[in-house]
Amino acid sequence: MSTATLAAPHPVVACAAEVRGVLAGVGAVQPVFMSVAEKETALVELTRAEAQLAELKTRILATGDDVATRHGARDVAAWLAHTTQTDHRTARAELHLALALDRHPGVAAGMRAGTVSTAQARVITTALDDLPTDLGPAVAGSAEQTLVGYAAHHPPRDLQRLGRRILEVVAPDLADAEEGRRLEDEERRAREKASLRFRDLGDGRTRLSGVLPTPVAQRLRHYFHAYTNPRTHAHADAHADGQEHTAHRFGRPGGHPRGERVPQHRAYAHALAALLETLDPDHLPEQGGDATTVIVTLTLTQLLSDLAAAGVIAGDGEEAISASEARRLACQATIIPAVLATTSEVLDLGRRTRLFTRAQRRALRLRDHHCRAEGCTIPATWTEAHHLTPWTHGGTTDLTNAISLCNHHHHRIHDHRYTHERLPNGDIRFHRRT
Repeated sequence: MSTATLAAPHPVVACAAEVRGVLAGVGAVQPVFMSVAEKETALVELTRAEAQLAELKTRILATGDDVATRHGARDVAAWLAHTTQTDHRTARAELHLALALDRHPGVAAGMRAGTVSTAQARVITTALDDLPTDLGPAVAGSAEQTLVGYAAHHPPRDLQRLGRRILEVVAPDLADAEEGRRLEDEERRAREKASLRFRDLGDGRTRLSGVLPTPVAQRLRHYFHAYTNPRTHAHADAHADGQEHTAHRFGRPGGHPRGERVPQHRAYAHALAALLETLDPDHLPEQGGDATTVIVTLTLTQLLSDLAAAGVIAGDGEEAISASEARRLACQATIIPAVLATTSEVLDLGRRTRLFTRAQRRALRLRDHHCRAEGCTIPATWTEAHHLTPWTHGGTTDLTNAISLCNHHHHRIHDHRYTHERLPNGDIRFHRRT
């Protein structure tokens, strides 16, 4: 008998074989005859065993570079996904967790003890990695130990919230400054990743999809609740027939009959339509020198007909709508275009108002032509008016104190990470603080 035959397998390999053997031994056992207490115990113990197995697997993954080298794979996660026919995203997430546990041995110890689940470990390691790098080993270790202790009493979602505020527990003197930094970074990432897409489905509907900064989404949902609140609905139904427009507008967006229950997602869609109809075009940004307006176009014949087509002009062109919808839109005063007088307007208002007037913004565009950040070519019609000397510091709302900046550079000039200087030609040059 050869030496290779007599050699004992590695303890981890032997463990894996033994676990599979034990599981095979109960493969035919049906739990239907288990008592309630036995089911409870089994479920809890198996959940803890899953955490222990997951930690052992990640421990091997963290040292699996040689496996990838041997097979020419990109990394051990790619090799494992191909070999076991599992989802490559799952394997990569396991590798990321393995590397995180290698940096945070306290979390790994919790998984080995079966007191920290895989989901909890992901949340805890993410929170620890987000902490400032200059905390020092004592504070970082205390944060890790505290969060591992919380895992015994809190699910992953709660741990995520606790992880964001962990400095308030382990280093309260640093918490305020770190919270401010974290919020700024979070808000900046949210702005950078924000998106909203429109896809015309070709059947009178358009699909909207996107990701918004959480404060924006919360504000939008708050506005929607004003239209979909059941108490508002009931209050509107209590009014007389002469108040039906109010009931339609606030209690039943979309014009649903009394008593009809509408799914929340559909009520939100109808609330968005109702909210848009309440916007005052005079308060919207200008486009090409004119206020943003929605114009309903229809002839007298169309107006009087129950079945006819009309048009609504908003944005890049005209879209067809029914005459009944056009008549409904025409009931909204904010959608009827106003005829403006041609009287002269005062451009320099000094301290009498904080916001630049329409006439001042028009004069700014004529003067600046484009964003005045050095090298920026964004046209002036897309820019915003900025106070060179802040209004809060005594700056006036005058053309001499105004400059045109695109949205990007307007954010930049208020970003404390940058300084800026005024060049001889009036442009703004930015410098990143070191």
